[in-house]
Amino acid sequence: MHDARELIEAGEVAVRHLARRRFALDTTALAAAHKRRAAALGAVADLRAELKKAARGGPPTPQAREATRQLRERVQQAQNSARDAEAELSELLLAIPNLPLPEVPDGHSDAEAVEIRRGGPPPGPADEAAHHADVGEQLAVLDTARAARLSGARFTAARGAGARLERALAAFFLDLHTGEHGYTEHSVPYLVNRQTMTGTGQLPKFEDDLFATRVGERELFLVPTAEVPLTNLVAGEVLSAGDLPLAMTARTPCFRAEAGSYGRDTRGILRLHQFEKVELVRVCAAEDAPKQLELMVAHAEECLTRLELAHRTVLLPAGDLGFSARMTYDIEVWLPGSGAWREISSVSDCGTFQARRAGIKVRTPEGGKAFAATLNGSALPIGRTLAALLEQGRRSDGSVLLPKALHPYTGFARIHPGGTTS
Repeated sequence: MHDARELIEAGEVAVRHLARRRFALDTTALAAAHKRRAAALGAVADLRAELKKAARGGPPTPQAREATRQLRERVQQAQNSARDAEAELSELLLAIPNLPLPEVPDGHSDAEAVEIRRGGPPPGPADEAAHHADVGEQLAVLDTARAARLSGARFTAARGAGARLERALAAFFLDLHTGEHGYTEHSVPYLVNRQTMTGTGQLPKFEDDLFATRVGERELFLVPTAEVPLTNLVAGEVLSAGDLPLAMTARTPCFRAEAGSYGRDTRGILRLHQFEKVELVRVCAAEDAPKQLELMVAHAEECLTRLELAHRTVLLPAGDLGFSARMTYDIEVWLPGSGAWREISSVSDCGTFQARRAGIKVRTPEGGKAFAATLNGSALPIGRTLAALLEQGRRSDGSVLLPKALHPYTGFARIHPGGTTS
């Protein structure tokens, strides 16, 4: 969320920055709404001062009591008008995405992303390249057909060595991030309220992509990512400098309706309504955000390096940024069965955008308060990592060889057709 005054003062500069995201900022409407709110708040202040003065007046005659009663009614009406003006301005601001940083390249799709570096073995075909859906079926570790009978399309079930591998990946990621990268593991709710979803920018814009339910009279949403509850754990708080940066991680299921994406990635486990992911979140002082972003990218990249997976890191163009992000690196993994690079992690610097919405502040060295910066990234999603392991690890005999880093977690090094392991 933005400070309305800052956007209005930036004027055409803000308009140009947001145009890079294909968002048309109406500064006239924003300025008018800001002016109406200021006027309404001013009217409330004036009437309250008048009411306070009347309360200190002479003897409470019937005329004085009636005048005071009428004045209280005017105060109430002015407060209602101020609330309406505040809601109008808030509605406008909540719909405006974050401003991309100047170093973010122009462009509107992942095809215009700028490659930064590559890691892992050179990308190339496996001994016999195959789609992970076919590999998973041959190995008897994925069962999409039975999952579809339970829940419909875009769900899957893992079994045997596949379920064990999913558990191993989650444990490996969490051990790496908590043991070596300094994150604190959290176990968080999977159902959150509207205010929590609004704090990180999922609402109101992406309501169609969320799964909503009710618990009694309460409206709740299934989390689309652990970024939502992790970031909001400190909503409304003022953090001391000694607590920063906060580094949090959690493994959660993620639930996404994927509205508007039908027809894309219909085979396999790349785009599901439910999947598991280990998420990283950092909260820091605003000036420290660029350094924290590079650190988080390195943490996500290390997961893929240790898993011996070919990957590359790209800088997304302005038109392909997420709503709350001002800069994002995508890490893409090579899928030989598709002959393509596919996103496996997005690591984003949101600046103070989410902190303004969620009310997250830090104490400054001067003793004041300032909005914090928030950052988030996947490290990593379980399903997409599993898909990459199945495709890149496939050998000519149909088996899949696992990286050494996972052997202590799985208890096996290879999965054979039919689901046996060795």
